[in-house]
Amino acid sequence: MCAAVGRNLQSGEKLRPVDLARRHGLSAQAVRNYEEAGILPAAARSAHGYRLYTPLHAHALRAFLALVPAHGHPTATAIMQAVNRGAVDEALHLIDLGHAQLLDDRGTLRAVERALRDLSPGTGPERDASPARSRRVFIGPLAEELGIRPATLRKWEDAGLVRPGRDPVTGYRVYGEADVRDARLVHQLRRGGHLLEQIAPLLARVREAGGLEPLEGALRDWHGRLSARSRAMLNGAAELETYLRARG
Repeated sequence: MCAAVGRNLQSGEKLRPVDLARRHGLSAQAVRNYEEAGILPAAARSAHGYRLYTPLHAHALRAFLALVPAHGHPTATAIMQAVNRGAVDEALHLIDLGHAQLLDDRGTLRAVERALRDLSPGTGPERDASPARSRRVFIGPLAEELGIRPATLRKWEDAGLVRPGRDPVTGYRVYGEADVRDARLVHQLRRGGHLLEQIAPLLARVREAGGLEPLEGALRDWHGRLSARSRAMLNGAAELETYLRARG
C-alpha cells in the first residue's frame, strides 16, 4: 500500500521528512539519516532551513528499501550512493555481484544435496559391498579415494571436522564408516565453496542426529531463503529501474 501511495505523488509535490517517513513506516530521523548517508539525493531547503523532499526522494527510498532484503543493508547503501553520484555502472556491478553470489549459493546447495544423497543409507558408495567401505581405512587410501592430499585430511581433523581413531598397534589414523561419511561430506562442501567454519555446524547436526535425515528440513529452509532472495532481487531491480527513470 505504501508503494501505491508513493506512486500517486504529484511531480511538484513537496514533502517533509515526516511525510516521507510515514508512507514507508519509518521515523523522520531515519529519512534524514538516509539522506546524510547518500542513500537519498540531497534535499532542497525551505526559507527556514527545513528539508523539502519530492517524489524523486520517494522513488529513491522505495528502491533502497527494496534492495535491502535482496542484497543486504551495506550493499544496498553502496548501490544507492553510486547511483546518486552518477556512477550507475558501479551500482549495476554491485547488483551483478549479488546475482553471481546467489548463483554460487545455489550451486553450493546442489552440491550439499548431492553429497547427502551419496551418503544416504542404501544409496551412497559407503553402503556398497566394496571392502574398502566395510573395513577401517587408513589416511593414505582415503585421501587417494577423495582425490586430495593426506595433509588436507589432517587439516580437517585439526578443524574438528573429521575425527579418526588410532590403530592400537601402529598409532596410525584409521577412519571408520562414520569418519568416511564425514570426510566425503566435507569434501563435497569444500568443492561447493563452503569454508571450514561453515561446515562445522552442519557436521555437528549430522552427528547429533545420528544421521542425515534431520537435515532435510534445513535444506528446505535453505531453498526457501534462496527463492525469497531471488524474488527480492527482482523487486529491488524493478524499484531501482523506476528510480533511474525518474532521475532521467
